[in-house]
Amino acid sequence: MMEVDEPVTGYRWENDYEKSWEAIKENEDGLLQPSIEEMIQRNKRRRALQKKNLRLGIMRHIFIVLDFSEAMMHKDLRPSRIGCTLAILESFLSEFSGLNPISQIGLIITRDKKYELLSPMNSDMKSHITALKKLHNVPCTGELTLQNCLEATQTTLKHMPDHTSKEVLIIVGSLTTCDPGDIHSTIQSLASHNIRCSVVGLAAEVNVYKTLAQATKGTYDIILDDSHLKSVIFTQLNPPPAKKGVQSSLIRMGFSQYVHEDKETPSMCTCHLGKDTNFSHNGYFCPQCQSKYCDLPVGCHVCGLTLVSAAHLARSFHHLFPVELFKEIKIEEGTSSRCFGCDKSLQSEENDAAQCTLCKRLFCLDCDIFIHDNLHFCPGCAASK
Repeated sequence: MMEVDEPVTGYRWENDYEKSWEAIKENEDGLLQPSIEEMIQRNKRRRALQKKNLRLGIMRHIFIVLDFSEAMMHKDLRPSRIGCTLAILESFLSEFSGLNPISQIGLIITRDKKYELLSPMNSDMKSHITALKKLHNVPCTGELTLQNCLEATQTTLKHMPDHTSKEVLIIVGSLTTCDPGDIHSTIQSLASHNIRCSVVGLAAEVNVYKTLAQATKGTYDIILDDSHLKSVIFTQLNPPPAKKGVQSSLIRMGFSQYVHEDKETPSMCTCHLGKDTNFSHNGYFCPQCQSKYCDLPVGCHVCGLTLVSAAHLARSFHHLFPVELFKEIKIEEGTSSRCFGCDKSLQSEENDAAQCTLCKRLFCLDCDIFIHDNLHFCPGCAASK
């Protein structure tokens, strides 16, 4: 009996990428990059629409898990996957401290089927950036272990108070993971403790990462290039929606003032204990235990009080009352308008426009993204006052 070859239909995920490639078209100069950038911008806007009318949290505790396996040495990103990722993470931490001044971050790397705590969770972004810079000379070896990393983050995050956002950001290039047990039980445990896990994949889609993101209400993204990698990582700057059913509660904080000590001999700050010592006459003093610190914000190492300034709380205010999302409209055929933000021409045959629901000003999609992600107020409404 002759065997008949069955037609090859391919995998289901390939159809999604075929649809994406159909949307990518060359412009007049024969370039594909503008079409790819437009697709990325529309994806960012679609995510913004999903967060409409949601209350955002302002206190966050995040662990960043960085893959340091052999897969991160591939050259599909310049100069390599790990080199490109480290450079973007350094910029991310600098931006994070400005937009989330009363939040904390911890860094973990995984290689050789083990995990290493690179930097403990705290709000000192300078120490995190210093730790990342030291990784440029560290080799990427062996395989990663996803389960061990998740167990390590859960040990710390499950004890955090309910009013904070507990998050894990995993940046991975490997398509495999070496785990000691049932990773699905770990995923269910993370979901029960309201720990949100988001994954950024540098290669192809992996089912276990997708399952992790879906079960914990996180996001899972596969990057296109280095600019897309930066865009995806920087989406984590904005806090996720606050959990339902969490009652409002008062949070104890200390507002430290910069003080100059009238002493002949300088004193050492508490934040440099066990590291490079720092003796000075100036510093911020904890109002509860009088411990001295170099910079704010910081969690007091002695009494545990969160030390901030009034400016830090003011910079977090926009998360509670974000700018209302603009309405995307079509420019009528044969007419043209100009963007109120950058004065770019808006024509019917080109990109769509966004209109503020209050002042009715028109903006291009680039300015729309910039206003909601960085500026946090509508220039048209401000000009009308």
